[in-house]
Amino acid sequence: MRFCPSRQAFWILLAVSRHGMAKIAVSGRESGQIPEEISFLIMLTNLNLSSNQLIGKIPNQIGDLKQLESLDLSCNELTGEIPSGLSDLTSLSYLNLSYNNLSGAIPSGRQLQTLDSQIDIYIGNLGLCGYPLSKNCSTSTTGAGQSVGHEDADHVVPLYLGMCIGFVVGLWTVFFTMLTRRAWVIAYFQIIDKLYDKVYVRVVIAWARMMKKTHDGAA
Repeated sequence: MRFCPSRQAFWILLAVSRHGMAKIAVSGRESGQIPEEISFLIMLTNLNLSSNQLIGKIPNQIGDLKQLESLDLSCNELTGEIPSGLSDLTSLSYLNLSYNNLSGAIPSGRQLQTLDSQIDIYIGNLGLCGYPLSKNCSTSTTGAGQSVGHEDADHVVPLYLGMCIGFVVGLWTVFFTMLTRRAWVIAYFQIIDKLYDKVYVRVVIAWARMMKKTHDGAA
């Protein structure tokens, strides 16, 4: 029976929990996501979903399981941040989130800090930072910013390289066409001559008018 994402399996567990079952252990090859409706298991005291292939984030609603004493989500493929609601589980005495792909700052809370083997709880999650780990969150953020900067720089270089190559190719295309098509070369230089003549005439006229105005003003 698949625990996730099978809703049928979840409702079976929900029905069992409502009839007094306080412990759930599902380990093996179960896959999918932990459903948000897990918060309905209000009588649950022990939840063990370790050594599966669960993906996605830990639901924020898991903080509603006020009776929970033991939570083991280790050895899965869970991602995202650890819900801050875990610090609200005042009955929690055992927590294991090791060997997932969790990231971000570890929530602060009196209950979480009273748990034994603090480092072992979060080991194997390279993206986590903050107490009790030695990895500082501010350092992690700075490193991420530098990484983004390096990625931007890596994208800029190919951009300018492509622009230069395009300019050279376009310029050589024009030159090659002019060299092979004599009529086009003649037409091109005729256009250049006409433009030059027009610009020259306008400049001479403008200069003459300016000199005339200057002479009249001096008189």
